[in-house]
Amino acid sequence: MKDAKWRVIQLQSHNAFMNMAIDEAVSESVAKGQYPTIRFYKWLPSAVSVGYFQSLKDEVNIQNCKELGIDIIRRRTGGGAVYHSNRGEITYSVIGPTKLFPKNIIESYQVICDWIILGLAKLGIKAEFSPINDIIVKGKKISGNAQTRRNNILLQHGTILFDVDVDKMFSVLNVPDEKIKDKLIKDVKERVTRVLDFKKVDAQKTYEALLDGFTKDKSFEYGDLTEVELLRAKELVRERYSKDDWNYMK
Repeated sequence: MKDAKWRVIQLQSHNAFMNMAIDEAVSESVAKGQYPTIRFYKWLPSAVSVGYFQSLKDEVNIQNCKELGIDIIRRRTGGGAVYHSNRGEITYSVIGPTKLFPKNIIESYQVICDWIILGLAKLGIKAEFSPINDIIVKGKKISGNAQTRRNNILLQHGTILFDVDVDKMFSVLNVPDEKIKDKLIKDVKERVTRVLDFKKVDAQKTYEALLDGFTKDKSFEYGDLTEVELLRAKELVRERYSKDDWNYMK
């Protein structure tokens, strides 16, 4: 890991379709020899992403998303439905050859999650890894992560909650039984936390701390998407990520 040279793409904002297309385009270029890549991004507009194996119609309140102008996207990774607030979270992707990471899935999650933990520590927040793929602070979840491995390339992406609006989250995600919605919201508020609960900093300072955590002890250079990656991402948006065939396939 320490011998690898990394490309770091600094914080950018894209819509949901482009964000997922960039992950795939970068995965393809890393498979062809591009540096392993760390990128940070936000969602503009806010979005809901569903895991690859989920039913979008079951998980997402499609009508509310349309009324609120919230994107809906299917990820290539597994896991559950996630509300991505433009103002409330910072998202990262780590894309590199599988040989750079432990073969054991949980161990590989921990390697990358430790970078998040380092970043939060720079804000004075003591976090810990909670297998399989969460990071917690004082027993509450502050980060969720998901991973896939294809063509000898590992892609892990995840969110760090700077702020969180649980009520809005439940307005765009479906609840199995409306009668227990209030209880679910209360439970989530008790189980989820955010950077602002521990440190009065802005999103930029949070990002800078995470950037330090992810790059610590690494050989890296700042970069951007190549022209080939950008064109490929736009192609993937047109051909897959903006298509109902993809998003509503389950």
